[in-house]
Amino acid sequence: MSLFDQVAGMFGGQEGQAGTYQAILSWINEQGGIAALVEKFQQGGLGGIVESWISSGANHPVSPDQVTSALGSPAVASLAEKLGIDPQTASNLIAEHLPKVVDTLSPEGKVNSQQDLLSEGLTLLKGKLFS
Repeated sequence: MSLFDQVAGMFGGQEGQAGTYQAILSWINEQGGIAALVEKFQQGGLGGIVESWISSGANHPVSPDQVTSALGSPAVASLAEKLGIDPQTASNLIAEHLPKVVDTLSPEGKVNSQQDLLSEGLTLLKGKLFS
């Protein structure tokens, strides 16, 4: 299973999800990438939770309130605006999917701080849609 299949599957499959997928990857990049988000969670006192996403064990859940606390309301509002949803729904979406995204993108227990998620994701998306 490719990285695209794994990440796109988290968002309910590939059909009709390209816009959501692109918006989320773009948002992650705007926040500084996976490494920056991981650092924000660690600074917010959620290091144990985020470390579970990177390690090979089970992912610990994070609540929407913890997401907003760690990332800040402006970051959550930014994703909400991109997706045309309210901030509470955006924080729910982040809480539900970010652990899986971080887990998928850290297969060897390491986060690549140089990873360009949008370019990587769009390349994978083009390959899936136009192959």
